[in-house]
Amino acid sequence: MPVEDVAAERLAFFAMEDDGRLRKITTKGISWRRRAYIAPWMAGHVGMRVRLRYLPHYDGRIEVFAAEEWGRHLGSAYLAEAATVEQRRALSSVREKKARQLKADLKAAERLRKTRYTATTTAAVPRPRRTVTSSQAEAEIARSRGVDLAARALPDLIPPREPPASWARPVVRPRWAADSQTDAGQAGDGGPPGAADVRDDSWER
Repeated sequence: MPVEDVAAERLAFFAMEDDGRLRKITTKGISWRRRAYIAPWMAGHVGMRVRLRYLPHYDGRIEVFAAEEWGRHLGSAYLAEAATVEQRRALSSVREKKARQLKADLKAAERLRKTRYTATTTAAVPRPRRTVTSSQAEAEIARSRGVDLAARALPDLIPPREPPASWARPVVRPRWAADSQTDAGQAGDGGPPGAADVRDDSWER
């Protein structure tokens, strides 16, 4: 390969993002972002430690470099079990349908959120144009709680575990000990606790 091509290739690799981790080539290829990447050149390199570089806007191919030998480029790896053209088209159709449904739900929710009042020509208490019954309100509140994960968390269902013995815990002083200290302070000088610490210098005047 000409020197110019080698320099251009190294510059292209330099512009890629580094994975920052050491990985191993397994019998299933290289695992990256919970997906497997394979290539024919990986045969006979199982167990080899490698580093990855990739383009931030394209995850269908990654570049593999040896962890040793000053980052020697081993080759490219491609996503295993990539979706077919028919699967990608079907997935796009499903996502578009879901987006349309979400937009319709958002418009309906915005319509219900706004309260409109009846027109009047005299000063009076505003009256909403639409009135809901008690059962309708409770049903809608129950439906919202059914999809709210925070409301379904049930924090009291699983009690927290006991902390390890090595953790420092607050000291709970018994009530009788606190009462005995209070009585001792009062018996010292016949006054309230801490009165002995007050200096009386009236005789110096």
